[in-house]
Amino acid sequence: MGRKMTALAATEAALARIAKHDSVLNSFTGVTADRARAKACGVDAAIAAGQKVGPLAGVPFAVKNLFDIKGLPTRAGSKINLDGPKAARDGALVRKLEAAGAILLGGLNMGEYAYDFTGENAHYGPSRNPRDPTRMTGGSSGGSGAAVAAGEVPLALGSDTNGSIRVPSSLCGLFGLKPTYGRLSRAGSFPFVDAFDHLGPLARSTEDLALSFDAMQGWDPDDPVCTDREPEPTLPRLRDGIDGLRIAVAGDYFAKGGEPEAFEAVATVAKALGATRTVVLPQAAVARSAAYVITAIEGAQLHLPRLRTRPQDFDPETRERFMAGALLPGSWYAKAQRFRRHYRAGVLKVFDEVDVVLAPATPCRAPKLGQVMMKLGGVDLAVRANLGVFTQPISFIGLPVVAVPTRTPGAMPIGVQVIARPYHEQAALRVAAHLEKAGVCVAAPA
Repeated sequence: MGRKMTALAATEAALARIAKHDSVLNSFTGVTADRARAKACGVDAAIAAGQKVGPLAGVPFAVKNLFDIKGLPTRAGSKINLDGPKAARDGALVRKLEAAGAILLGGLNMGEYAYDFTGENAHYGPSRNPRDPTRMTGGSSGGSGAAVAAGEVPLALGSDTNGSIRVPSSLCGLFGLKPTYGRLSRAGSFPFVDAFDHLGPLARSTEDLALSFDAMQGWDPDDPVCTDREPEPTLPRLRDGIDGLRIAVAGDYFAKGGEPEAFEAVATVAKALGATRTVVLPQAAVARSAAYVITAIEGAQLHLPRLRTRPQDFDPETRERFMAGALLPGSWYAKAQRFRRHYRAGVLKVFDEVDVVLAPATPCRAPKLGQVMMKLGGVDLAVRANLGVFTQPISFIGLPVVAVPTRTPGAMPIGVQVIARPYHEQAALRVAAHLEKAGVCVAAPA
């Protein structure tokens, strides 16, 4: 993100792109143009006065509309929240990016209450994939994926509970970072599942991920699970390359249940990295099932008051999933959480032997908008429930992941997960930077 123009010029150019493209893409649900122009003028004035500015000075960004934006209701993809109070201040990560000089342009479309893998919203319409507007962006951070892939903004924030940063990154051909659970503050964002919720960036390059991640690090007492850990800058580590990193491919669960292109993408990345070892993340299928149980029960408990008072204002499919979760016995939740501890211990043993593990990000390329069923591994399965088949077992235990894009000429993109041990985002980002420099993983032109 080099300073090749004034902050105001960069802001006006981004606003012009939004005006030109968003009627088709439907990525934005609110544009904060006046605020953005005022902030940009302030950045330019600081530069003209010789004052120190942040590393993201003048960079436009936007956020999934579950982030608080001062003066706007935090809609979280819903109709109900739109009637709620306006946010009194920005979310923590919005404030940190603006402190680094970035310019907020607005809120982005998403699946209702983040319970979605497709990027389709019953109230505000689907976000559309810039690579092919007849196809899904993936969700639930679908507007974030569309806005960055189309070049409306170079950086967007999303959330990832079961795969909602990694799925849009894969289907839209972007780089996305799901940090370690608790690494970035969630304060000032509308929750979905406290046990799994992560916030993170989507961008068109590894460097932009690292720049934004570094700006957002740091303990926040307003988020009870935020890690009290000193910031560990990742941008300088990108130059380290992959020397010394032990890289393996996830086998077993992660080598079946998808279409050939998902596994071909992993093989391409593995070859470029010289990764020949295969490892097994034990009981990944059970982990995915346990993730479903925890998601359904926590999500339902959060929304019970709304389900009782305004059931007609939910997307019917979201409402049914929450109501089903409300009926699950509490003993299932307790068993799923016990298994979670067991699974985490088993996976961390794998990371005693390797530093990075490669796995598919999605089981296929972007389905068509409105598509209900798809064939995976020869089996007909529901699209909405299964786009996260490879992401759920990873966010279940909060591991850091960089989604990297791969693309073949004439085909839609598909991504690969670069997974590291907790708090080793730098290792995943180093691998992503190496792949980008080698031309193996590059975001498609906006």
